[in-house]
Amino acid sequence: MVGAVESLFSAWRGASADWAIDIVQRASHGDLPRWLAALQRLPDVEPDELSLGRVVGASRTSIASESSERLEAALKELIPWRKGPFHLFGIDIDGEWRSDLKWARIAPHVDLGGGRVLDVGSGNGYYGWRMLEAGAASVVGIDPSLLFVLQHAAISYYVERGGHRNTVLPVGLEELPAAAPFDVVFSMGVVYHRRDPADHIRGLAGRAHDESTLVVETLIVDGAPLRPRSRYGRMRNVWLVPDLATLHSWLAAAGFANTDVVDVSPTTTAEQRTTAWMPYESLADALDPEEPSRTIEGYPAPKRAVMIARRK
Repeated sequence: MVGAVESLFSAWRGASADWAIDIVQRASHGDLPRWLAALQRLPDVEPDELSLGRVVGASRTSIASESSERLEAALKELIPWRKGPFHLFGIDIDGEWRSDLKWARIAPHVDLGGGRVLDVGSGNGYYGWRMLEAGAASVVGIDPSLLFVLQHAAISYYVERGGHRNTVLPVGLEELPAAAPFDVVFSMGVVYHRRDPADHIRGLAGRAHDESTLVVETLIVDGAPLRPRSRYGRMRNVWLVPDLATLHSWLAAAGFANTDVVDVSPTTTAEQRTTAWMPYESLADALDPEEPSRTIEGYPAPKRAVMIARRK
């Protein structure tokens, strides 16, 4: 049997990214041996049907109970699952985020037909599957979190059997080797995690050609940008939450003069919440219980915007 780890490494080689294998093999994360062992225990089940729709996954008419138990145990070794939903052979992986809701707000505004797509901060690759469903020719996701990359390996071990082209590499934008520019570049939920958000926007622009579309999805605030004193919504690594005017100015400075805000929506506990597959603190714990329009630190509760940008 070809294990999921070998399948993942083979996909990286196909993407001319042998260097990504070294990143995993040299990683010092204490949980990495457990995660890799979980991938090796995935049962070899051939799907009858694949889905790249709202619930991404694979299914078949029947699966042996022993295989089902092995599969569920292996997938639970990869908790916490942040993005989803996924479904594998009767097992529903309900991630912290109802990522299908965010995608529904973005998809009508982006033409991916036949395009090469870069998904920066891809997490476990959920959006990459949806991008393929929307017509993308290929998707390269990048995320430095090894857990998310290995979650993608578990899903792609079954879903890639349909010949799809969704790769997730364990690197950040700065580490991605030079390649031909992408037709569509996504940055979803990344801007506010960067110490220099304007530099991040410039980095995205550097991966785009003159006809490319840039999709930026981020937390925003009204008025002036917010620099949290320590945490925002219990998150340690939120350096700056922009207002729309500031986001426009960063994009313009990076050469994207044509920008449109296509959605502004508050984040609700129906979209981000604790589940059996992410059993830790989530949005409800980040809000003031007496005034849920504020975070526990007293800042405005999370609100997110989607901006579509083009050079001309």
